[in-house]
Amino acid sequence: MALQVSLVSAEAELWSGEASLVVAKTVEGEIGFMPGHEPTLAVLAGGQVRITQADGTKVVADASDGFVSMELGDALNIVAGTAKLVS
Repeated sequence: MALQVSLVSAEAELWSGEASLVVAKTVEGEIGFMPGHEPTLAVLAGGQVRITQADGTKVVADASDGFVSMELGDALNIVAGTAKLVS
């Protein structure tokens, strides 16, 4: 089982795919999401979003001004006003 992740900015979709772990910085602190996480809606703070793909490789993005939404069925959407891939 894996998370179905979508990372989008105001301009374009930056990354989508399966992940085993996503850590995002919110206004209340960092939140880690794994498959089976309870539904959550949080305000995204400026900082890194770290995605560990199902095969173990990592994707890192700088993102700010948006939200993180974890939905039933392991769908995680990260919507940022500004975002760019770092690695």
